Amino acid sequence: MADKTPPKSDAPFASRLDPTKEGLSKEQLHFIRQVELEQWKKKTSKLRTRNVVTGLAFGALVLGIYGYTFYSVSQERIMDELDEEAKRARLQGPKTGAN
Repeated sequence: MADKTPPKSDAPFASRLDPTKEGLSKEQLHFIRQVELEQWKKKTSKLRTRNVVTGLAFGALVLGIYGYTFYSVSQERIMDELDEEAKRARLQGPKTGAN
């Protein structure tokens, strides 16, 4: 399994801090919260855009299927009417030995 703890780094800007274990001042905690809030806002705006695009794509797909269904049903009705007309024409036509 993957190790859940991040690897230790010698670089001070790359090390992770646990605010509950580290002795941080109120200013540092406030700054951390501000940075996290800005990151969250940036991520949610991208996610919202992606969700809107996905919703529009699904909506277009549903409307396309719905429209195609109506189109094919109307074509079936036309074909049924043509079949009925052909049947009536055969019945009303002259009787020959081939009929």
